[in-house]
Amino acid sequence: MGLDEVGKCVAPGHSGEWNSLYFILGVILMPVALPFVLMKYFYRLRIKRYRNELAEKVVLITGASSGLGESLAHTFYKAGCKIIIAARRIEELERVKKDLLALDVGTVTFPPVIIPLDLAELKDIPIFAQKALDVHNQIDILINNGGISVRATALSSAVDVDLKLMVVNYFGSVALTKAILPSMLKRKNGHICFISSVQGKFALPYRSAYSASKHALQAFSDSLRSEVANKGVHVTCISPGYIRTQLSMNALTASGETYGKMDKTTSSGMRPEKVANRILHAILCKEKDIMISDLQAKFAYYARYIWPSFYFWIIEKRALRLEREEVAEQKKEK
Repeated sequence: MGLDEVGKCVAPGHSGEWNSLYFILGVILMPVALPFVLMKYFYRLRIKRYRNELAEKVVLITGASSGLGESLAHTFYKAGCKIIIAARRIEELERVKKDLLALDVGTVTFPPVIIPLDLAELKDIPIFAQKALDVHNQIDILINNGGISVRATALSSAVDVDLKLMVVNYFGSVALTKAILPSMLKRKNGHICFISSVQGKFALPYRSAYSASKHALQAFSDSLRSEVANKGVHVTCISPGYIRTQLSMNALTASGETYGKMDKTTSSGMRPEKVANRILHAILCKEKDIMISDLQAKFAYYARYIWPSFYFWIIEKRALRLEREEVAEQKKEK
C-alpha cells in the first residue's frame, strides 16, 4: 500500500483506474445532470427576483393561530411582507406574533398585525374586512386558510355539524373574499388564495361534510378565477394532502364535540413549513390550481377520473376498514 498526493492510503495502480472510472462516469452523466443544475440555478434566480417583488406586500392570513396558517405567517413575514394574522384564539395569535418578532431574518420586516376573526360569524366578516383594509389601506394577498374538519359518517353526522363545516370552510372564505375583492378590483391588482384539500378533488369516507365544503371551495375559486382574469386579480386554489398539524385534534365528531385525537395519517403528514413554502412559490408564480401531496393522493385523484370503478372499489374497502377500526375502538372503551 502507498500514499497518494493527498496522503490517503491506496493500493498500487488503483488510483489511475478510479480516475478513469470517474472521468467516464462524468462524461456519461454530464449531459443528464447539467440541465438539472442549470434549471435549479435559474429557478433560484427567479424565486429571488419574485421575492423582491413580494417585499412590502400586504398579506392577510386567516387561521393563522396554528398549523399551516402559522407556518404561512412565518414564510411571508420572512419574505418581507406586511402580514395581518387572523383567527379566533387571540392568545395564540399573540404567541405567533411574539415568535415572529423574535426572528432574525436578516431582511427588512414589519410588525405583524392581529385582528380577531370567527369565520362562523358571517355577519361580522364585512366589519373585519374593513378593519384589515384600514391597517395599510389595501390587501395585496388574501390567503383563505381558516377551516375545520370532521370525523364521522354521513349518516351519523348531525345536520348542524354539516352546516358548521360549510359555513366555516366555505361561506366564511367566500364572505371574506367578497368583502376584500372590490378593493382589489378598484386597484386592478391582487391575489386571492384558497386553501382547499385533496379531498376537495376526491372524497373520502368519514369526511363527507369536510369534502363537500372543500369541493364547494374548489368550484367557487374556479368560477371566480375566470371572472377576474382580465381585471388584474389572480386566484390560486391549493389542495394539500395530509399535513402535520392539529387539524384532526380540533375536528368535530358526529355530535359536534371535539374529536381530540391525532390521526396516524396526520401525524405522518407533510411538514407545514414545506407546504407553506410551496404555497409561497405558487403565489409568486401565479399558479392557478395545484396539489401538494404524496403519490398516493395523486394516484387517487387521477384514478377517480381515469379508472373510476377501481377508485370506488378502493374507497369502499377503506370505508369498511375504518368501520371495523371504529367498532374495535368502541369495544375497548367499554
